[in-house]
Amino acid sequence: MMRALEEIKRWLGEITEIFLLLIAVGIAADILFGGNVPFFGAVVANLISLINSLGENGLVGLIALGIIVYLFQKKRAVA
Repeated sequence: MMRALEEIKRWLGEITEIFLLLIAVGIAADILFGGNVPFFGAVVANLISLINSLGENGLVGLIALGIIVYLFQKKRAVA
C-alpha cells in the first residue's frame, strides 16, 4: 500500500513539473509573439491576475504566497 502511495506521489510530482515547464513555455511564447499564441495566450495575463489578487489581500495573500513557495520547495527537495 505504501509503495502505491509513493508511486502516486512520484507521478503527481512529474505531472507538476510538466505543468511548470508548460507555464515557462507559455511565458516565453507570450513575450516573443504577444498574446496571440493559441493555448499559451493567456498565461501572462493569468499570472498577473494571480499576483494582483495576492497583493490585494495583504497579509493573507502574503501567507498564501508563502505556502505556495513552501510546497514547491518541499517538492523539489524530495525529488
